[in-house]
Amino acid sequence: MATRTARGILLAALGCYLGITFLNLLSLSLDAYGLGLAVVCLTLVFLLQLRHSAPGIDTARTRTNMLTLAAQGVLTYLPLVWFGVYWGAMAGFFAGSVLLVLRTGAAGWTLYGLTALSMAATGVLGGRGVVDIAYLAQTTALTGLVVYGLSRLTGLVDQLHKARADLAWLAVSNEQLRFSRDLHDLLGYSLSAVTLKSELIRRLIPANPDRACEEVDEVLVVSRQALADVRRVASGYREMSLASELTSAQSVLAAADIDVSVDTQDAIDHLGRVTSTVLATVLREGVTNLLRHSKAERCWISASVEDDVVTLSIANDGLVAGSHPPSPHSGSGLGNLKRRLEDIGGRLTAQGGTCSPADSGEAEELFRLTARAPVRQHEPSARTPA
Repeated sequence: MATRTARGILLAALGCYLGITFLNLLSLSLDAYGLGLAVVCLTLVFLLQLRHSAPGIDTARTRTNMLTLAAQGVLTYLPLVWFGVYWGAMAGFFAGSVLLVLRTGAAGWTLYGLTALSMAATGVLGGRGVVDIAYLAQTTALTGLVVYGLSRLTGLVDQLHKARADLAWLAVSNEQLRFSRDLHDLLGYSLSAVTLKSELIRRLIPANPDRACEEVDEVLVVSRQALADVRRVASGYREMSLASELTSAQSVLAAADIDVSVDTQDAIDHLGRVTSTVLATVLREGVTNLLRHSKAERCWISASVEDDVVTLSIANDGLVAGSHPPSPHSGSGLGNLKRRLEDIGGRLTAQGGTCSPADSGEAEELFRLTARAPVRQHEPSARTPA
């Protein structure tokens, strides 16, 4: 609507100027040939002006712009031979086109001023008085500014409309990316946990029904948490606790018969909400990848704080000797984590090699996922989006 309105105002203004010129020409009592010539010239000037006033004229080919501007110049000054100063309003159109095509640089303003002065010279040559000469120069300058201003306004409104459409498309794309990323990071872990615990329950039912009932209760807890996560993803808000995720990770790893060692040194007790949520997501993805893509028997999870930077490390012995760890840039999971950490000023590294875990003196082939982030971020009092 705004674009159509701006375009309509421009067309109305151009039409009014053309109408005034046509009425002035009628006062000359032209014959049929002269009147037809005037209509043809007015139509050509109008079409050329529409091209110069169209949005995006500054991106058109320079040679084409110069040719159309020269054509408008010819149609501005040549009819003065037949119609005199009654054709003078068309010089204002030409002055506006000069500013639109040459832009408002030194060349554009200089030619604009010369156009106004040329109409003053036409008045002098026609034997007009001082008032008429000043009127011709002033109206040419004013018409040029009006044409230029309305044309630029129409172009800016068109650009604004396109920018709003691009922003809307970008917002939709970002929301789709957020939804996909959160579903991957949240449900991948929950579904892996449900699968593992269900397999464990199946083995325990004949031999240890009581333990199987306990595992069923944990499956229900994980299922409810998964449902709550889906609701949070749909509403655009999610907040997680690293402490609770550590407890859940220990339970899931134990169900998979993986020996897990946790050493946080009270580093997670004072984390900010944003940092805690991001690191909890890192822990989820790390454990999910461990369960899906490795045959680890042991896992070491540690967290420490130094100089207001928290470091979370997840290591496992599922790396086959001589193999290469996955790059943080490959796969949607680690790629998502890398972007999350970068958003809060942190970084993620994934590496594998021979090293010794903290509680063992033996060197082993380990895969280690390390996340570093500021202990606290600037957090609004309202809910923090994922």
